[in-house]
Amino acid sequence: MPSTKNVVVVGHGMVGHRFVEALRARDEAGTWQVTVVAEEADAAYDRVGLTAYTEHWDRTLLALPGNDYAGDDRVTLKLGSPVTAIDRDARTVTTADGATIGYDALVLATGSYAFVPPVPGRDLPACHVYRTLDDLDAIRADAVRARETGRTPVGVVIGGGLLGLEAANALRGFGLDAHVVERSPRLMAQQLDEAGGALLGRMITELGITVHTDVGTESIRPAQRNRPLKRSAEDDSMRVALSDGSFIDAAVVIFAAGVRPRDELARDAGLELAERGGVLTDLSCATRDPAIFAIGEVAAIEGRCYGLVGPGYTSAEVVADRLLGGAAEFPEADLSTKLKLLGVDVASFGDAMGRTPKSLEVVVNDAVNQTYAKLVLSDDAKTLLGGILVGDASAYGVLRPMVGEELPGDPMALIAPAGSEGGAGQLGVGALPPAAQICSCNNVTKGDISGAIAGGCCDVAGLKACTKAGTSCGSCVPLLKQLLEAEGVEQSKALCEHFSQSRSELFEIVSATSIRTFTGLIERFGTGKGCDICKPTVASILASTSSDHILDGEQASLQDSNDHFLANIQKNGSYSVVPRVPGGDITPEHLILIGEIARDFGLYTKITGGQRIDMFGARVDQLPDIWRRLVEGGMESGQAYGKSLRTVKSCVGSDWCRYGQQDSVQMAINLELRYRGLRSPHKIKMGVSGCARECAEARGKDVGVIATETGWNLYVGGNGGMTPKHAQLLAGDLDDETLVRYIDRFLMFYIRTADRLQRTAPWVDALDGGMDHLREVVCEDSLGLAAEFEDAVARHVDGYACEWKGVLEDPDKLSRFVSFVNAPDVPDPTVEFTENGGRKVPVSIGMPTIKPMQETT
Repeated sequence: MPSTKNVVVVGHGMVGHRFVEALRARDEAGTWQVTVVAEEADAAYDRVGLTAYTEHWDRTLLALPGNDYAGDDRVTLKLGSPVTAIDRDARTVTTADGATIGYDALVLATGSYAFVPPVPGRDLPACHVYRTLDDLDAIRADAVRARETGRTPVGVVIGGGLLGLEAANALRGFGLDAHVVERSPRLMAQQLDEAGGALLGRMITELGITVHTDVGTESIRPAQRNRPLKRSAEDDSMRVALSDGSFIDAAVVIFAAGVRPRDELARDAGLELAERGGVLTDLSCATRDPAIFAIGEVAAIEGRCYGLVGPGYTSAEVVADRLLGGAAEFPEADLSTKLKLLGVDVASFGDAMGRTPKSLEVVVNDAVNQTYAKLVLSDDAKTLLGGILVGDASAYGVLRPMVGEELPGDPMALIAPAGSEGGAGQLGVGALPPAAQICSCNNVTKGDISGAIAGGCCDVAGLKACTKAGTSCGSCVPLLKQLLEAEGVEQSKALCEHFSQSRSELFEIVSATSIRTFTGLIERFGTGKGCDICKPTVASILASTSSDHILDGEQASLQDSNDHFLANIQKNGSYSVVPRVPGGDITPEHLILIGEIARDFGLYTKITGGQRIDMFGARVDQLPDIWRRLVEGGMESGQAYGKSLRTVKSCVGSDWCRYGQQDSVQMAINLELRYRGLRSPHKIKMGVSGCARECAEARGKDVGVIATETGWNLYVGGNGGMTPKHAQLLAGDLDDETLVRYIDRFLMFYIRTADRLQRTAPWVDALDGGMDHLREVVCEDSLGLAAEFEDAVARHVDGYACEWKGVLEDPDKLSRFVSFVNAPDVPDPTVEFTENGGRKVPVSIGMPTIKPMQETT
């Protein structure tokens, strides 16, 4: 039996970790002992999802699974100790702490560093790069310091690529007015063409980020000449001079102008580098020194570096195979990208720029709906070569695997708007050939997936384990589900990877046990720490089964951003305030109170389609003061932020209308007060019309009530939104008491059995037996649960309390309503309004005045 060999991995990023996983999974004989030496103090984390760190500031949530190699005695991990030298003759590396480690094989996974162009002033204290967790901590610290001035400061990002736009979003989240400066004529110039980049630029601008394209950065200099010894927010102000003669006064500057390979170790060791940097390798990822390999962003494979994680993972797999005697080679890299930037879908794949000779382009540019789609085709218009999608990337999952394949139909139909007959959304995975690549990160084809399904894989988790598809960026997971369905495999109802139960099963577990915390539930019935799917779902279930305040104890950490602050966050970072107006019935005193508050806090007011008055533009630290006045004035939370009852819309009914057959206003008030605060899988809207003329549009609601001569007709399962659907008649000519009983039963049946984020319309459609079954359950009590459903609603009614009133009475809950936890006295950005066609619209304040340089002194 051969003796154990030692492989040293320099760098512990995503690709370095992937190499270790691949080698250990394949090395059944235990041939290799692995030593990982890393510069950062953090073990491998999801650098692609770096911006998510700004949402929770918890480093553990970005940690890659198994990154500490606990229990694996064949892997040694040394963090915070970078390699300083390579001795190729002795086959050793030396670390910063003076240690010497021998190797039989050396894998360079040092990645890249953020490129900072030689701009004068780039080394000022408030200038940063956007590359590591430590970088984000430093940016946040400077953002907090800048906010101490009491004004809304400005942050400038130099670079309008993927990372630059993420950095701009982070600055916006810190409460800064964000500017993006891009030397190219468009944003994301490497991924998008002129038209796609122009649309993205318009959409980003509408989100409150100022975009400067086709302009460079000339210099950065302190805005003040005489700087005191003690650093303050005022001292850090800078003037960013642009090549067109304009300038931006900024508090924070972030360089996101690209990356360069970390090849200094290789250079010092005498390894050959590529012309444009990077460690030169062949297709086996080996250097000219047969004992040294390079993977990831530092590797220049046949002279080319790849800055995406997918090709990096492929190189890691190639080297793992080679060390175990294989003959794997690096294939043609898939440079496709799909992401959501500031809520905007962007995707490019294949030959997106149409560089193939004689290639053709098919384009749909919908300026009204803000979508852009382009397909690049072969000269005979039969083969898909690549494409670009902006605004709506729903077709990406089907189109990307078709690259290099003959199209199954009319190219124009493939990028037709959503809902069009024959579009890519209707095409499905069945049209994909076996060779189509489903997972580009791990080079998994449709044929591989189909083979795994034929071999017994019956769920997404099984396919992940068997093929590695979906284990990296996760963008192909929806296709895995579609492939399982296409093969006739019944799908698991598991909520997520942490709970094998469905939402309805978890509801029953919570109802039947005394478990009242997420921690208790996952310890007993789940695995791991949870995710952004199961945490808010369990929070909703806990809220639906008790009258506890949603911000009590552990519950608070489970909520999404809206429930976390009991207000809807708006696109400019401010919040809305929506008091309840049951049935649209409001007193003059409450109208005056809303007007006074809106005036005193400078809020924008809007009468909504749900017959309420919304106030927009509140800072997070202003919310308690606003709600204290509303609660003292007798108003309560309208819960516009929650997955719960929103409104019950009514007409004027028999009190005022000559056609009114029943008192629709009072019925709407009664229903809204009964079901207010009732948490559910998705939001619920109701309407009550006093006659068949339907002025309250009740049939467009989840629950619609329409008066008749002898009572009420009850309609259920109507939804607006992207897929409008009329409600269907459940029962007719009901008296008041029966109507309420039926609504109780309908709502509780829905709350108990619907999937997460499933509205009533698709829930009704998915019921086995549809409306007939629903009518049997609600009206005929076929399940024998009617009394239980009604009791559950009665308990909710008895335990209801205004959530904002509960916050105002609890100092611990009030403490969360600050702009920054570590700087509670620093205010959140405010909003000013400008006139647009005679009405007020929000604009960010503190925007710098751009003036020509020659006009300044």
